[in-house]
Amino acid sequence: MTMLPKTAIRADLLDFTADPGLADIHSAAVRFRPDHWLLTDENGRIAAVQPHEPGEDFLKIDRRGQLLLPGFIDTHVHCPQIDVIASWGAQLLDWLETYTFPAEARHAEPEAAAAGAKLFLDALLEHGTTSAVVFPTVHRTATEALFDAAMSRGMRVIAGKVLMDRHAPDNLRDDVVHAEAECRALIDAWHGRGRIAYALTPRFAATSTDEQLAMAGRLLAEHPGVYMQTHVAENPAEVRWIAELFPSARSYLDVYAGHGLLNERSVLAHGIWLDATDRALLHDSGAQIAHCPSSNLFLGSGLFGWREAREAGFNVSLGSDVGGGTSLSMHRTMADGYKVQALAGTKLSAWALLHAATRAAAQALRLGHEIGSLEPGCAADFCVWDWAVGSVAERRHAVARELHEKVFAWLTLGDERNLVESWVGGIRRYER
Repeated sequence: MTMLPKTAIRADLLDFTADPGLADIHSAAVRFRPDHWLLTDENGRIAAVQPHEPGEDFLKIDRRGQLLLPGFIDTHVHCPQIDVIASWGAQLLDWLETYTFPAEARHAEPEAAAAGAKLFLDALLEHGTTSAVVFPTVHRTATEALFDAAMSRGMRVIAGKVLMDRHAPDNLRDDVVHAEAECRALIDAWHGRGRIAYALTPRFAATSTDEQLAMAGRLLAEHPGVYMQTHVAENPAEVRWIAELFPSARSYLDVYAGHGLLNERSVLAHGIWLDATDRALLHDSGAQIAHCPSSNLFLGSGLFGWREAREAGFNVSLGSDVGGGTSLSMHRTMADGYKVQALAGTKLSAWALLHAATRAAAQALRLGHEIGSLEPGCAADFCVWDWAVGSVAERRHAVARELHEKVFAWLTLGDERNLVESWVGGIRRYER
């Protein structure tokens, strides 16, 4: 492994030592260390955080007056859907037919897949996201292109070839035997290589037969450490369709449980239309819901019950869900999360939202030792931000009275224009 220069960055450091709750603006879990030095070592890990300047053996970068945070973790996003972001007029099922499937079919071509993967990952870094749980396409070559691009950037990416063997266009369907062979080959070649982890990826229950879902469950059981990602209970019409397709299942979520697809490494996007039994099942299995507020608003899918999730005790993280969501910016995702929860009757703190995009996501992915905080020993995945950009945000920051008010304004008014630089594994991968 190539040794990296030891680096020290001086900035206002913010992360979490515990769960701050949903609405406590004075939570003791918030760790704010203004005008501190973050030190990284030769292996791309955080070595220390300290108030005093380090010795001359460190490359020193002065970002005084700027905010340094752990890199954001996007737990649900679609690599090929950059091409259809901000498309007009559709709800979930016609969104797939009209926009998503044609875009994904283009990734059958290796050149298009490679170019798309590079564009996608660079765009994540340009928005302050350093780790992601990603849907590529059904194509093995597209999945490998994503992994290859992630390896070259040193990024923590969890992904896997999408599984669809029905209710999809001919050029995006797979059969169970072929899909299993490709999944096994991809797991053998990529899982645990660099910072890549494999995820069994049934698109959603409607596009997989019982046989394909059972195959995915079997592979999940055979390969400890492999993840599972899919969609659940996003849209009322989708929920009704799943009930018709799987009449013996108690609920949409129960379809996945019945096929062995729920465990502590399962990431289920949306989870809007769940009941108390579903929520208890999520708690008992250790699975997480990737809440995608921007997408839910844009597609008119519904309001996720974060307070109910909290009461049931299951994990909640945040996903941009691009292209159903309209930005890769976790700022915009968090701001939309605040709006969705306000409509649902819960006013979230800035801490709850920021925690969900960093430490909570890392812990739900069982990666809290690696990402999501500024603890020594974690990967040096972090971003530096301007507190305010533009006259309105600058004025709001100037008159803010205390830390939560400043951070909430930053979260609400900020976006990728605030980003100064993104670091992955101790290497600066994006600079404004």
